[in-house]
Amino acid sequence: MRRSLLSLLLLSAASASSAVKSAEPLPGTQPLTESGDLAGKMVAGIHTYLDRELAAAPERRKALWKPDPSSPEAYAKSVAPNRERLRKLLGVVDRREPPAVYSALPRSQDEPRTVPGGGRASAVRWPVLPGVDAEGILIEPPDGLIHPAVIAIPDATQTPEQLAGLGDGDAFAARLAGRGYRVLIPTLIDRADTHSGNPRLARATNQPHREFVQRMAYEMGRTLLGYEVQKVLAAADWFRPTDRPLGVIGYGDGGLVALLAAALDERFAACQVSGAFGSLATVWDQPIDRNIWGLLGEFGDAELGLLVAPRKLVIDRRAGPTWGGPKPSKGGWSGAAPGTLGPIPAATVDRELGRLKEAAGKWLPVVVDGGKEVRIEEFVNALGKGKLGPEAPFHATDGREWPVDPAARQKRQFDQLVGYTQKLWRDSDTVRKEYWKKADASSAAAWEKSCEPYREYFHTEVIGKLPDPTMPLNPRTRQLYDEKTWTGHEVMLDVYPDVSAYGILLLPKDLKPGERRPVVVCQHGLEGTPRHVIDPEKNPVYEQFARKLVERGYVVYAPQNPYIGSTTFRQIQRKAQPLKASLFSFIIRQHQRTLDWLETLPGVDPKRIAFYGLSYGGKTAMRVPAVEKRYCLSICSADFNEWVGKCVSVDLDRSYMWTLEYDMYEYDLGGTFNYAEMAYLIAPRPFMVERGHDDGVGIDEMVAYEYAKIRYLYANRLKIPDRTEIEFFPGPHKINGKGTFAFLDKHLNWPPR
Repeated sequence: MRRSLLSLLLLSAASASSAVKSAEPLPGTQPLTESGDLAGKMVAGIHTYLDRELAAAPERRKALWKPDPSSPEAYAKSVAPNRERLRKLLGVVDRREPPAVYSALPRSQDEPRTVPGGGRASAVRWPVLPGVDAEGILIEPPDGLIHPAVIAIPDATQTPEQLAGLGDGDAFAARLAGRGYRVLIPTLIDRADTHSGNPRLARATNQPHREFVQRMAYEMGRTLLGYEVQKVLAAADWFRPTDRPLGVIGYGDGGLVALLAAALDERFAACQVSGAFGSLATVWDQPIDRNIWGLLGEFGDAELGLLVAPRKLVIDRRAGPTWGGPKPSKGGWSGAAPGTLGPIPAATVDRELGRLKEAAGKWLPVVVDGGKEVRIEEFVNALGKGKLGPEAPFHATDGREWPVDPAARQKRQFDQLVGYTQKLWRDSDTVRKEYWKKADASSAAAWEKSCEPYREYFHTEVIGKLPDPTMPLNPRTRQLYDEKTWTGHEVMLDVYPDVSAYGILLLPKDLKPGERRPVVVCQHGLEGTPRHVIDPEKNPVYEQFARKLVERGYVVYAPQNPYIGSTTFRQIQRKAQPLKASLFSFIIRQHQRTLDWLETLPGVDPKRIAFYGLSYGGKTAMRVPAVEKRYCLSICSADFNEWVGKCVSVDLDRSYMWTLEYDMYEYDLGGTFNYAEMAYLIAPRPFMVERGHDDGVGIDEMVAYEYAKIRYLYANRLKIPDRTEIEFFPGPHKINGKGTFAFLDKHLNWPPR
């Protein structure tokens, strides 16, 4: 049967005329009749798939929740696993500093200001993480007694002074102080872009401060929201040595932080969320600082409310603040991800409230309709009030003085989080070594076996593991090329409803009946198509390497990957990541389908299918063969890097911190898999790096540093030094096609010796 099909394939290739449009499809396939921009349609189909998944997510979450309402203790125990998963997704994983609160100035210089309602406000700070303080305002009632305590959190567009009544705006913190509460107001990172750059590198961006911190934090398994929750929890650490009731209330961004903090920490007896409940429904279209890996797979606003239960929860149905997005790019200031904040539709709030009430049973939140100001009466009733005994007047200083000017305070807060996250990157080698300590390098076979749990973690927790393809292959083909020694055929395969795999198959005309040849899968880069790796006029950086390889006698396949269409494809990441998926979740399944089909072709040796990709195709060369073991070797060209540093560093002039490519960030990659560790998953299969000295994607020193770890594994530990190489060549971001072609010939045994 295979010989008969091969004969038909050869006949089809040999008899092809120059009238390619009228050529028959390949044997065993249906005609490909789809026309137009196939790459664009692929991207649109993935969006359709994700829109369905986002709509279905609330119903699917139910399977992950098993609340036990029989008693408060039983309830807390039943939702504890959900709480811990939320903690991990937010990156609230670092040990906080010992609790303390310090005044900005010594007592002799401090003149607390009286706020509306009679409370006295002082500028304070409190330690959170090593090198990271929170700063804000502490308002104390004037009677010198212990009172219930409240952490009041502003929106990112507000200052603590505004909440304290020391500036324009809604002074709900001052009103709480006037009702007998001791109130601490933290500063949030704002949405200006003043500091989002590095003057030493002459780099500046229009990324809001919140996005700038979020990008690097996300790669290191933290989030900006997680950092801000840590600041709130550090304040709770200071308040809670007494038995006073403790509450948290917030508006806008502060409302979301308040809800997350109360969901994680049961010390809060009451929580009020104003202008934020219901906002997670469209988190993918909001500022990227709200992006949380896997959040919507388990948590919506209603599920966060379940983690607050059975404590008091007050939900203010107000629509919340609006924000029109980053400043327009100009004068070299660019790179910000799209995202806006609009009023939360009342129907969205009501839907989340309905889900919360349905899931919570007898426990119900208190719901209020806010007006121009945040309502506090229900929160006061929920938390309770009253004087709890004598207290020594607060005043503590650690001997340091610092400006209390809001602009200087904002810069300190920003710089500290940037510095903390940069240190996480610098320490990440050690973290990954600890993570990888269970890998067994006593032999190649032992290594491969011990890497299986790491491979599963990489696919599931880092890339995001989609279900196996649900559609039959249904291959459709049409001839596109008829060259002297080879033919080319467009191929389309089904993956999921609305999601397809597409590429171009190049077949040598001298294939003989019964012969099985190696295949090289040649992957294009950013904004590319399969024709870019084939046609000389398309893009010179590819050096027509697919054409050269088929002329060398290989069967060649050039897949279309969905990183095309600028912001359109990047928004796939925004929709996918809250569902615990990514662009590469789809790419892996598309390549799975491609390999499923290639293995059926006569003339193809299924054990000799290699991967070779440039640029974004080089990113694919690191990720797809790490998961898909049917690729017998992988070559990463014009991309290999100390990848975590490439994404995170603010001291590297070619870091992704300066570009629009917000799609590059992968949650907690820094703690698990840099490029060396991805290559560990490829080992003991052959692996090669192709690197031009003048390629701007990186610098030789970083590339060599990261590759040295791979060389050490192959040569020193696994004793297979001939299976890995790196070729440096004089040149820019391009295919060199010399050492790599020899590497392919050697390990694919071509031509046969």
